[in-house]
Amino acid sequence: MSKFERKIISLLKRDSLRQQALDCVFNLNLPDSYIAAGFIRNLVWDYLHKNTISTPLNDIDVIYFDRDVTNSNRDQSLEDNLTRQMPTLKWQVRNQADMHERNGDRPYKNCTDAMGYWPEKETAVAVRKVKGGEFECITAFGYESLFNLQLTHNPKRPVEIFNQRIQSKNWLSLWPNLTITGGLNLTK
Repeated sequence: MSKFERKIISLLKRDSLRQQALDCVFNLNLPDSYIAAGFIRNLVWDYLHKNTISTPLNDIDVIYFDRDVTNSNRDQSLEDNLTRQMPTLKWQVRNQADMHERNGDRPYKNCTDAMGYWPEKETAVAVRKVKGGEFECITAFGYESLFNLQLTHNPKRPVEIFNQRIQSKNWLSLWPNLTITGGLNLTK
């Protein structure tokens, strides 16, 4: 386990809301399932900016990989289940075995491979609870740039999408110490 993974897990253990969300997803018993994206990215950036109050999560991105069941109705049913358990959160559940079709990519091999196509590299991080109550982290690009407060364009996606996400999500205002790598320089 890397020092970055140890830090993420340490931060998660201090966050009861995130722990409860991880418990809910764990109890679904989905194959290769994680909570991804802003769930970890925001946690790390808040910590590095010394924010004492967590930045609110727009949604909780649950990813899983199941080639045997590719049905968007299942995703909606899972979202409904999670909403009943934690109604204050906006859940978004997506089977990554389906997502290549929507995105026009070759079929993904697993969740890590799917995250390798996300518009910014620092969002391609995920965590799950495993048996024994421990946590497991995965990433498509490593953790170093996330902890270096970088926002890096993934060349597998159009730079326009990357730039649009930076502006629409207001990341540079929420975390002013971020630096952009690739894409337009929209800082300050």
